[in-house]
Amino acid sequence: MVTIVVRYFASARAAADLDEEKVTLPDGARVADAVARLRELHPEKLAKLLDAVSYLLDGVAVRDLTRPLTEGAELDVLPPFAGG
Repeated sequence: MVTIVVRYFASARAAADLDEEKVTLPDGARVADAVARLRELHPEKLAKLLDAVSYLLDGVAVRDLTRPLTEGAELDVLPPFAGG
């Protein structure tokens, strides 16, 4: 098992009703597995928002959701921001 820290920002924070949480996933889990688990944990507001968010994994933008997760990794959930 691998445990990661998921941090929520702006409207994602409001939708999850949390600043952050620890999520445990099977060994070999990838970012997509974490997103699927977040949908299960927060099926109402956050699940809808997850289609539009961006992710940072340990501070680096994630475009490939097949990136593997390591123990203690930080996955940031960033909703779309207006402006520049």
